[in-house]
Amino acid sequence: MSSTPPTDLPSGWRAKESSSRKGLYYYINKYTNETQWEKPTKPAKPHGSTNNNDNSTHEVRCSHLLVKHNQSRRPSSWREEHVTRSKEEALSLLQEYRDEIFNAPDLNEKFKELASQFSDCSSAKRGGDLGFFTRGQMQKPFEDVSFSLQVGELSDIVETDSGVHIILRTG
Repeated sequence: MSSTPPTDLPSGWRAKESSSRKGLYYYINKYTNETQWEKPTKPAKPHGSTNNNDNSTHEVRCSHLLVKHNQSRRPSSWREEHVTRSKEEALSLLQEYRDEIFNAPDLNEKFKELASQFSDCSSAKRGGDLGFFTRGQMQKPFEDVSFSLQVGELSDIVETDSGVHIILRTG
């Protein structure tokens, strides 16, 4: 932990002041968004990085914002016991969130903020972060889009049995 703004960080790391512990800084791996309190001594590496140049991705890290509707597989969430909105209303809401995120000065921070407030998934408590996953772990439409995105890229709206999502690839 550091109580002064950090300098001379190894490549691939950035520092951010703790919002709950003012004056203390933590460190973020720019590739994976993993955090740590200890000042890094070595350059950051992408999670599961290899030296292959075949462009195949074996796992990705994504965050998402899910809006459920009354036709969702399980039309309830931590936000509301009985989701009554129509699919059209869910799509409209999600498009508003996507526009707000896309036009924000800091896309990542705005995504975390809106996912924390409005996502119908329990990942909302982590700003929508789903962590790393491989093929076969998510519903196929969600998986296909997640693996097609570049790190830092925001998806268009994705429909699954769970509801409608926007996805941000973070690693």
